[in-house]
Amino acid sequence: MTSLPAVPSPAKLVRAFFRAIPAAVALATFVHLAQGGFRGLHTLGWTEAALVMGLLVGIGMAAWRRAMRSSVGAVIDLRDDLELGGGLISAAFIVVAIGGGELFPIVYLLMAFLVAFLPRNAGMTLLGVALVYDGLVTLGGPVVNVTGFLTHTLFLALFAGLYHLVLSARMLVAKRAESDAVQKRIREVEERARTFRLVSSGTQDSFSGMNSDEKWLVASVKEIEGAVHAALEIAETGLRTDTCAAFLLTSDDRSLKLYDCRSGSERVQREKFNAGEGIIGGVLKRRAPVRMNSPQGLKGVTYYEGGGPTVQALLAVPILEGSGLVRGVLVADKLKNEPFTDQDEKMLTTIAGEVLRSIEVERVMSYIRKTRDEKDRFFRAIEELNRAGSPDQVFVAVLEATRQLAGLDFCAVTLVSEQEGKRVHRVARMTGVTAQGKALEGQTFQDNNGLVANVVRYGAPLPGRDIKAMDRQVIFDEETQVRGLGALKIFPLVAGDRILGTLVAGSRKKAAFEQDVLRMIEVIAIQAAQAVLRAQLYEQMEKMATTDGLTGLLNHRTFQSRADDILAQARRYNRKCSIMLTDVDHFKSVNDTYGHPTGDQVLKGVARIIKTLARDTDVVARYGGEEFVMVMPETDVQGAKIIAERIREAVMAEVFQTEMGPLRITMSLGIATFPDNAMEKQQMIDLADQCLYHSKRNGRNQSVTVAQMQGGRKLAAVAE
Repeated sequence: MTSLPAVPSPAKLVRAFFRAIPAAVALATFVHLAQGGFRGLHTLGWTEAALVMGLLVGIGMAAWRRAMRSSVGAVIDLRDDLELGGGLISAAFIVVAIGGGELFPIVYLLMAFLVAFLPRNAGMTLLGVALVYDGLVTLGGPVVNVTGFLTHTLFLALFAGLYHLVLSARMLVAKRAESDAVQKRIREVEERARTFRLVSSGTQDSFSGMNSDEKWLVASVKEIEGAVHAALEIAETGLRTDTCAAFLLTSDDRSLKLYDCRSGSERVQREKFNAGEGIIGGVLKRRAPVRMNSPQGLKGVTYYEGGGPTVQALLAVPILEGSGLVRGVLVADKLKNEPFTDQDEKMLTTIAGEVLRSIEVERVMSYIRKTRDEKDRFFRAIEELNRAGSPDQVFVAVLEATRQLAGLDFCAVTLVSEQEGKRVHRVARMTGVTAQGKALEGQTFQDNNGLVANVVRYGAPLPGRDIKAMDRQVIFDEETQVRGLGALKIFPLVAGDRILGTLVAGSRKKAAFEQDVLRMIEVIAIQAAQAVLRAQLYEQMEKMATTDGLTGLLNHRTFQSRADDILAQARRYNRKCSIMLTDVDHFKSVNDTYGHPTGDQVLKGVARIIKTLARDTDVVARYGGEEFVMVMPETDVQGAKIIAERIREAVMAEVFQTEMGPLRITMSLGIATFPDNAMEKQQMIDLADQCLYHSKRNGRNQSVTVAQMQGGRKLAAVAE
């Protein structure tokens, strides 16, 4: 088998020529320095001038190429770095060679620059190039300066290494400081969100980055903080307080933390303090307002730091939910003995209600938004499943939908089938696993007592309750262990009265599966089963429409369509293409002597041999009766002849066991090639058919090309 070699286009040759200029000029400079060039101004000539000009052009081209690639977002590879860096090093050593060793610090600075701004592998490679250049300049001249070379080598390594280390350290420190600042702000927002009950106090969500959910969360926190601030301004003005502050319980309900205040004192507690102590502790326990005053000063005021002012009048109102659950306390105090009135208490209680209302509104909006997003993801998942046309598309859609709905860490789809009367399970697709786990895709395992097999056996989701020893559970089979899961649920894929397989959902979090989420995943599993069944039926129908029922090869109609496509490609790209027609010799006598079942057995065996010896790119079909056809793209007549002979010899060597004893058969084959023999498909088929019958008329059990057929005809005509 041979094919015409691809000839590069003129445009590619021109691009390759210009791309080679920077490296070629740098290499030429390298050679010239090795031969003693650039040893002073008095030695400069036309050769040196040409090299300098070429070097400048090469540096400019390399810099322009980098700029163009950066502008379109393309990756800057190692070759780009070496072309630019090599040119700059060559230029620096030309300056040193002409001006003398006093200018060598230029090389130090250049190396520091290159190591700082280029990737490590490029920087280290260019350091080696600089050392080679230095060896040429200091050791290749009439005076060998070993000491100078060693000194330069030491300082080059120090400049490159130390500068790289310092720069890396500074970047690391800057990144860490930036990350710490971001994480600190995120933790503050997260803690406030939990305090306001915008998110669950037990959540493990990370606020790294600022996606849409986190932006909304920050906006909600700011909305509540604005409402609290406005309420305190009203209270300060209406009650004429010295301090008016809102303290909210933290997510663990054990501490109070200041969230906003209006005060003339700098001693208001900014850090958490115990919620069960002092006057405020009493307010939280009794869930009722407290009014106190004393000209000697009140005891038990815990919301000031040590050395705080003496409070003589205080009013504290709990922030209560409708269910009676305490969320915090509003405190108003005065440094003068001016008792608060019933009207003041009523006013502060109303303000506390407004603070709670703002928190509740955001919590309700949070729940509505979360529910809406879940429903949106759910309906999008159903739409994706309905659009999926093949089983693989169904698997991808169901795994992605399930993972997003429940925030899962592990998902898998398994299918079940019957083989020799026994159930066999296959892992069709997995996500959220390591590379080793990914290798399980496509693996099969026999029916067993694992969870997947039991779900298929009983047709119900498992496990029915939380599993304590999760790592010891058999999910697929004994040889396959899935570790690190805190929660697991396996759903059957049920379509009508058939169970097609299972949907495996796992999470590292123990409380990952809420009832609403479980119900949605269960509905997705039902939809997925219907989608898998539709896709399987579609594949079966497509296979029946395109393949021959007896041999499993493509049928005649599909062959005609595929042959048109292959010939169109060959015509477009001026490539070779061959068609081979085959016929079983004396097949009628096989049917008459051994019976039609044996004839069918022979056809199946021949189809299997041809399919096995065909290449992946070849198209093999049953042409009709005992005839088979093969289209071989990018194959000339010699290559087609080799393949034909392999098939003929393999068929001749095959022994078919029948009731009447062993049976051997032979085949005749005809070959036609595009464009050598014909330009159209039907012409090629007709020529291959003529070659086939030429083989039969001349002894059978042989493969014949058009040239051989035409040569045989000429010999026959001469003999006559």
